[in-house]
Amino acid sequence: MQQANFLTITEQVIEHLRIGISSGRWTQTLPGRNQLAKELGVNPKTIEAAIQILQQSGMILSQGAGRKRLINPKHSHSPRAMRIAILNFDHTTDRNIDYMVECFHSLIEAGHSAYYTARSLTDLRFDVRKIARMVEENTADAWIILGGTRDVLQWFADRVEPCFAIFGEHTGLPMASFGPNKAPAFSAATKTLLDYGHQRIVLLCRRARRQPTVNRSVGAFVEEIQQAGISCGDYNLPDWEENNAGFQRCLASLFRLTPPTAMIVDEASYLIATFQFLLRRGIAVPGDVSLVCTDDDPCFTNCEPAIASISWETEPLKQGILQWANNISRGKTDHRSITTPATFINGGTIGPAKTR
Repeated sequence: MQQANFLTITEQVIEHLRIGISSGRWTQTLPGRNQLAKELGVNPKTIEAAIQILQQSGMILSQGAGRKRLINPKHSHSPRAMRIAILNFDHTTDRNIDYMVECFHSLIEAGHSAYYTARSLTDLRFDVRKIARMVEENTADAWIILGGTRDVLQWFADRVEPCFAIFGEHTGLPMASFGPNKAPAFSAATKTLLDYGHQRIVLLCRRARRQPTVNRSVGAFVEEIQQAGISCGDYNLPDWEENNAGFQRCLASLFRLTPPTAMIVDEASYLIATFQFLLRRGIAVPGDVSLVCTDDDPCFTNCEPAIASISWETEPLKQGILQWANNISRGKTDHRSITTPATFINGGTIGPAKTR
């Protein structure tokens, strides 16, 4: 078997800096050593070693001690400014997610004009006809779509404008895309709950992720509980009107007769709403109900005990979007699909099923 060749940390930093320069992320000067070290989470000496190698290659030029290095104009390719429209899954959550804020600002810093559409996919009820009218009302060179269903993303893939799908059912479509592979993490979370003796397990997620067919992550949940001999139905995957009142009604219905002993909740905002619902009713976590969130949100950092969640790296998304935008601004076709692994992180919100 051929031996794998892995890049050293310095080589990875060199490649990161080369991509940043060639893509137009930095066009005149390279950020300082300490700033780059903080961004990449490496030792400043490693940054300095990488800079020295790039300086020897002629990609960057020294201005003397204490001054930022110049980027050699021969290696800098400033892309044409693009007007990029971002179509959110739901405005109430997507605009404020840390990695989306960072992606937005990185596009602006690279010289592109990015903006959010006035209505989200949820507002438009994932109706392709309504989406088509909305797109015609917006002037954009390219589109970023969050959490699109298969028919929505197929419609965008058939258009002339380049598209980048974040999450959603994009597999096999001719468009750039990004998504964490959450299915194994969903399986691991469900198995953990089953091992703790939970039989009444509920997954609360958006309708688009389970209708008309379940996506891969939800499918992994369904498969695990069915293999455990539990018949999966509306109780395990309840339907609810996707607003605050509808979510509260769904929770009240679940806890009316046969309350769940474990819940997997999609999106951090809904997990917080679930916590508040349980607190008002004196229902303890994990004593009465175990909770898992399908995202590892920064707001969980100071929680004690730690919240059981599913985690994935966001840096490949930020780099991928910037590279895609700069590629299409030069007229290049970019249909790269980026997948990053997701991991289930056990926490203090999971405990043994309460026996009656």
